[in-house]
Amino acid sequence: MPEVRIVDIRDAEGFARIPPCADPGFDHRSCDYWEDGDRGSRAARLSWWDRSAVPSPPARAPSANPFAPEPREPAFNPFAAGGTRPAFNLFGDDDDEGSVDNPFTPRRDTGPVIGPDQPRKLQLLGRGLRVFGTYAKVLELDGRPAVYAQFGPLSAYPRAQRVRELYPKLPATPLPAVITCIAATAEARGAGHATHLIENICEDLAGRGFAAVEAYPEPGVRENGTSAATAAFWSRCGFAVAVDDQRYPVMRREL
Repeated sequence: MPEVRIVDIRDAEGFARIPPCADPGFDHRSCDYWEDGDRGSRAARLSWWDRSAVPSPPARAPSANPFAPEPREPAFNPFAAGGTRPAFNLFGDDDDEGSVDNPFTPRRDTGPVIGPDQPRKLQLLGRGLRVFGTYAKVLELDGRPAVYAQFGPLSAYPRAQRVRELYPKLPATPLPAVITCIAATAEARGAGHATHLIENICEDLAGRGFAAVEAYPEPGVRENGTSAATAAFWSRCGFAVAVDDQRYPVMRREL
């Protein structure tokens, strides 16, 4: 039996564990299909996650002006609000060391954040870390990535919101979490690993307080042409048909 491990995508190390898509024309690491309801794409865009693939712009030589004055340090201003630390604020809620402890002001979460120097897709996956938690998981078999899944609150995925807007009869409260993507490598298929990862995600979402989760399969699409799986797959994962539509079905599981 292979050793199974599920990894939360919370940083660059986890992001590097995302497996490639079975179709080389797509890539989970550069897919914003669900995050951008108008122009989102599943296309493989190497520059999104491998900065070495982007040529650096030529460096500009500094202008040599013999008549330009030498830069000087600004004059000291004892009344200026600048400085290396913010001015003391009795009512502030800064998290810096030495700041005032104000019991009436909620303290900001100091959990993990994704820096602006990280790949764009990782920034998309990490934009809710402080509030929601991770937006993606990878299942590994003997240390090798085998299954990838993306999920989160409905508000994080405009394309999912548009699908739901087609069906006003879907429950509006409480809003569900959604699982937008589930994809296994060719070697990992047929052994139930994708189902195992979905079960782990559903337990995670229930622990975060969600009452239901939805998925939006794409009927009639070739096997490697979608990461939203099929209605039959979601049925095996305990989902029921909430909207039986030939174009945009909705599968739902109460948590």
